[in-house]
Amino acid sequence: MKLAEALLERAELKIKIERLRTRLLSNAEVQEGTETAEDPVALLKELNSTLQRMEYLITHINQTNNVTKVSSGETIAELIAKKDVLTKRIAILSDFYNRASTGAQRARHTEIKILPTMDIKPIQKEIDKLSKELRILDVKLQESNWLAELI
Repeated sequence: MKLAEALLERAELKIKIERLRTRLLSNAEVQEGTETAEDPVALLKELNSTLQRMEYLITHINQTNNVTKVSSGETIAELIAKKDVLTKRIAILSDFYNRASTGAQRARHTEIKILPTMDIKPIQKEIDKLSKELRILDVKLQESNWLAELI
């Protein structure tokens, strides 16, 4: 099984687990004299087997990510960490840019003028550069996921 296939299955299992949770909670109580729409025991059994499969996949995905190297010599886990940090950096810089780019304004009908604390043009250039870097990194990760065999 390819790593990408395991990642897709894990995503499907997350959805299935949440649905099982909802169904289980819907069948946790019943009015006296009536029956549940579904058997909670059967739902619990299905939930347990689904969670076991999820645990298996998570373990093997993590092991694969930790040992599989990409063309740059880094592991997939290292690329994921870079992607996470890059995504966070872009989000923070974008928030800062958006806040600072509102321009000079008056504070609530007073003579107090609110100004940006720095020139934000370089911030937008940095966001653009980092966004391109993120796209390239994401393509590398996707390629690695389809090439790597699940351990």
